[in-house]
Amino acid sequence: MNITIEEIEGGVRARVGETRLDAAISIRFKDRLREIMSRHGPCLLLDLSMVTFMDSSGLGAILAIRRALPPGHRIELAGLTPNVDRVFRLTRMDLVFTIHGGATDAVAQAEGTPS
Repeated sequence: MNITIEEIEGGVRARVGETRLDAAISIRFKDRLREIMSRHGPCLLLDLSMVTFMDSSGLGAILAIRRALPPGHRIELAGLTPNVDRVFRLTRMDLVFTIHGGATDAVAQAEGTPS
């Protein structure tokens, strides 16, 4: 599971280095994100800019992480590719998650600097 971690103000940016978030890796993905969230917080900025395909297992893994967050913690998404963005909109999960256009803009916003 290829996830790169970068400390940002108020939390951590996790850049997923996989092109697919599907049933084949969803359990490892979820376990890795839980590990990251246990060490960092209160914000996890999940950068999905390299993910070009996501199925219901990938979406379910992200939702499971969101449900498992302790009070005061949050997960935000950035860099959704068109196919991944479509999954979030069709399932109306775009109303549940804070979704930023690009990861760089989201980091700047999280750190309070102009983008």
